[in-house]
Amino acid sequence: MSDERTTVVETTPAHSGALLGAIAIAVLAAVGGLVWSYTLSNRITHQEAALSEANQQNAKLAGELRETNARLHVATDELGRSVGMTQKQMDTRAQEIMAREAADNKRLETAQKQTAQQVSAVSSDVSSVKTDVGGVKTDLTKTQGDLATAVSQLQSIKGDVDSHSSLIARNAGELEVLKHKGDRNYYEFTLSKGQKKPVGTVSLELKKADPKKSKFTLEVFADDRQYDKKDRNVNEPLQFYAGKDPALYEIVVNSVGAKNTVSGYLSTPKGAPAPPNVQ
Repeated sequence: MSDERTTVVETTPAHSGALLGAIAIAVLAAVGGLVWSYTLSNRITHQEAALSEANQQNAKLAGELRETNARLHVATDELGRSVGMTQKQMDTRAQEIMAREAADNKRLETAQKQTAQQVSAVSSDVSSVKTDVGGVKTDLTKTQGDLATAVSQLQSIKGDVDSHSSLIARNAGELEVLKHKGDRNYYEFTLSKGQKKPVGTVSLELKKADPKKSKFTLEVFADDRQYDKKDRNVNEPLQFYAGKDPALYEIVVNSVGAKNTVSGYLSTPKGAPAPPNVQ
């Protein structure tokens, strides 16, 4: 008997401790569930508020989108009308450009034809010019030959200064030959008795003329000096030196007139000064 009471006393505290532990766990679970439920409730409340706000924003955005779509539709219509007008203008402009290009092409074709004709004409002219040049060369060669022959036929006469010989012209034809020879300058003159006349860069004065004997007396004024040529003959070279660098000048009288006049020419070196009115 005493043994059984000992056993009962030993097992009762064990069952009480387990029950208390279960109760504690249940209480803790209940408290945790309450805390979790409260927390979840708060979260749900916040989420619902956020969702409501999001729905409001979506509604606002949807309204703005509808308004934007309406404006875009209007703008699209206006743009379509504007593009339609621009297209018409572009078509008109394109037609103008095409017409101008066609006209330009036609002008170009005409110009090319004209150019071809001109080139053909120029080629023909060039051929003619070549022929003419050949003829001119032939004529020039002949002229040079004739000039050489004419020069060789001129008379060379000694002048009155240091017996210097020179070719003289006895008439207008021979004077032209000398001019074409090109090595001197020639100034023709006609003087009357008592007349002092500038010839080239000198002055001449006829003092006396004897047509019967073809003689004359002439005074020459050059570089502030005077040269007397007394009783000289027709076609006689009358020579003197003149100029800054003294060079040989020459006077030839070709004829003595019945009215106390003489005609002839003055010959000067190619590099001698020329009178102001002679280029």
